[in-house]
Amino acid sequence: MTGEELRQAFLSFFENKKHLVMPSSSLVPHNDPTLLLNTAGMVQFKPYFLGEDTPVSRRLTSCQKCFRTTDIESVGDTSHCTFFEMLGNFSIGDYFKSEAIDYGWEFVTEVLKLPSEKLWITIYEDDDEAFELWRLKEVPADRIVRLGEKDNFWGPPGDAGPCGPCSEIHYDYGDDHGCRQPGCNPGCGCSRFVEIWNLVFIQFNQDKKGVRKPLEKPSIDTGMGLERITAVVDGKSTIFETDLLKPLVGEVSVLAGRAYGQNEDADIATRVVAEHGRGITFLIADGVMPGSDGRGYVLRRLIRRAALYGRRLGLKDPFLAQIASATIKLMGSRYPELEEKKKLILDIINAEERRFSETLSAGIELLDKMIETALSESRILAGKDIFKLYDTFGFPVELTREIAQRKGLNTDMAGFENEMSAQRERAKASHRFGKGRTVQEEKLDLGTTCFAGYQKLALDTSISSIVIDGRIADSLHEGQEASLVLKDTPFYAEKGGQVGDSGLITGQDSQFIVDDTNPGPNGSIIHHGKVTQGAFKTGEAVNARVDECRRADIARNHTATHLLHNALRKVIGSHAEQKGSLVSPDRLRFDFSHLKALTSDELEKIEMIVNQAIRSNLPVSAEEMPLKQAIESGAIAIFDEKYSEKVRVLRVGNPPVSAELCGGTHVSATGEIGVFHITSESSVGAGLRRIEAVTGRSAEELLRVQSRLLEELSRALDASAKELPGKVRGLFEECTTLTKQIEDMKRQHTLMRAEELLSRAENIGAVRLVSARMDEAGIELLRDSADYIKDKLGSGIVILASNAGEKPVFVVGVTGDLVKQGYNASNIIRSITRVAGGGGGGKPGLATGGGKDKNLVEQALQAARDFIGQV
Repeated sequence: MTGEELRQAFLSFFENKKHLVMPSSSLVPHNDPTLLLNTAGMVQFKPYFLGEDTPVSRRLTSCQKCFRTTDIESVGDTSHCTFFEMLGNFSIGDYFKSEAIDYGWEFVTEVLKLPSEKLWITIYEDDDEAFELWRLKEVPADRIVRLGEKDNFWGPPGDAGPCGPCSEIHYDYGDDHGCRQPGCNPGCGCSRFVEIWNLVFIQFNQDKKGVRKPLEKPSIDTGMGLERITAVVDGKSTIFETDLLKPLVGEVSVLAGRAYGQNEDADIATRVVAEHGRGITFLIADGVMPGSDGRGYVLRRLIRRAALYGRRLGLKDPFLAQIASATIKLMGSRYPELEEKKKLILDIINAEERRFSETLSAGIELLDKMIETALSESRILAGKDIFKLYDTFGFPVELTREIAQRKGLNTDMAGFENEMSAQRERAKASHRFGKGRTVQEEKLDLGTTCFAGYQKLALDTSISSIVIDGRIADSLHEGQEASLVLKDTPFYAEKGGQVGDSGLITGQDSQFIVDDTNPGPNGSIIHHGKVTQGAFKTGEAVNARVDECRRADIARNHTATHLLHNALRKVIGSHAEQKGSLVSPDRLRFDFSHLKALTSDELEKIEMIVNQAIRSNLPVSAEEMPLKQAIESGAIAIFDEKYSEKVRVLRVGNPPVSAELCGGTHVSATGEIGVFHITSESSVGAGLRRIEAVTGRSAEELLRVQSRLLEELSRALDASAKELPGKVRGLFEECTTLTKQIEDMKRQHTLMRAEELLSRAENIGAVRLVSARMDEAGIELLRDSADYIKDKLGSGIVILASNAGEKPVFVVGVTGDLVKQGYNASNIIRSITRVAGGGGGGKPGLATGGGKDKNLVEQALQAARDFIGQV
């Protein structure tokens, strides 16, 4: 059986058993922002098992794309994979243990036709029911092995929940494999046995104390790795010999010009490149972009590990895109998203691999030196060295550790973490929020603040705490800068990219101007500012009023970022995930994952989509709900963001064109935004782009400024706005022509001057020297003049200087005959620049240099004469 045939046989078998065939879900689990990647077939069905949703059928089957990161460093041996396909059948409160065992045995013995005498069974140590059911299949008792909780019990997802024992079917390769010890069985862990199918019997509910109670309706969750079972059925000793991976191994071998199976080190590298090339392709197809954390870091780590192993095969030019193309050709018919996103996949791989290639050679050379030093000394690779490879050369720390371990070295991970912590502190210190303030209040007990700013922009409240210079105070007087914490506040504290509010806090005869608002410890909100009138004391009743116009500007920009995110996903694809933002009153900034600059057409489409939503005056609504419910409703969450159990979902439109988890402040309808205009699009890192835009009043001001500018240009150039581009192009072409003519005239004049200088050549001993200033010439013209004079001299030295720029420049030319006699232009230029306060260098026949002080040019030229006279 081929892998495709086996996959189809499994799904058809269970379809005939009244199971609904479900498509594979994405590797990115969209219904769970806490899960890195999809690791098993049951992940997409988890809400059914937890009773949170009603299944479309009580019997389900699937072939699920899976990705596990725990085995990355093991990939290269003959059995481990990161990406794999998981075949599974699932019962949601329908059939249970007896039917699961019946189906399992029937499929492996009658459909796959595996010899029953080659099959062993493991069960949980006290699962007598499973033992008896397997005995009914005539499995000998000595081939049913009881194992403990570590091996044969499926725990709950988290601290509590559904769980149960499991039973595994193992294939026996024979007693000439593995440890070859008497009594060897699947519990041994050697290579004689391979697990081909795991049947999980979900029959208990475990509480947080570990107490298990029987479920009223037990369920079944099974998993069988397609690659592994294909190898067993086809009689192959490794998964890399199956039709699922062998074509990719062959592609790597052809690229490297090395036959597979001839050299163990080369075979390991070949398997790494083939397996990672496949995994990389599927990750990108499902929307993962290279990055420095989360899923993006997994992808980057795989690309760089594959690139490094490719170097070991002699592949110096980028090659991973070719492995991706082979993967798409091999698996595109089964997974059409590979063909649909082929260009994006190849573009991302090429860009990321080329970027790493720029530092790879230098990194490998440095790592080799570090390893050599460590082997001769402590046999420990120092943390600072691991950090340097990571920070400067882009080596994933896991990759460095893996290479070091292969060389027999230990790694100082504690030292690495210390270096990382120091870097984080440096970054934190350089990115303090708001006018250089340090958040000293974090150490203080300031109480909590109730935020009422969604509903109100002004309210009566009281002062809970006063903080001056990081210390709690009882009172505050006119002219003092301080931070106030209120019992209730309408002021929004900076969070999620949105800047904090500003406004006024007033007492009976006092006024405090709030210029910034930040979140404080334990749910407090800190209002930073200055007393401009009167005094305040703790406990005093005050009125807090937000600057309404500024808040409205911020709200316009914040809702616009949601519309922008939606438009980006429509125009360039769902991989355009938010990676950062700034929402201020005068502009918005939105960072997103994308490989290359957006085209003018793409930017126009994005603007058009956003402005269409604004003109439609769509309603904007917010609703609090449990996190799980919000995710299942389709709201976008940012991976790795820490959300509380209750979240706020911001929807634009009904039905929504945008739904995101967001705690910021927004307009009530999109028409309030007015207009949206993109002011710039730029790169902020590999695979990371940034759009800046304006809305509302800022957009109006930009329009006024640009209109005035057009009017001024039109008057100055005596042309209408439509005629301006042509008029400017004409002027530019004319200016270019005139500039070239001026440069040609300068050149002719300088060469005429050079001709004159020949008649003023002086003798320094037996050497003819032409030394002069040509202040009208730049460095290029000086070089040309030096070459011209050298040719005319026949034998001699030329020294030319110019003060045309901000600093003096020098050129020295030496004819070939004098070079042979020991005269060197580089040495002469250094004698000059030492005096002029600069530096320089070049070849024996021609050298250039520069100085810092124009007043020292004559002294420098004299120093050169003296130097030549001493040669």
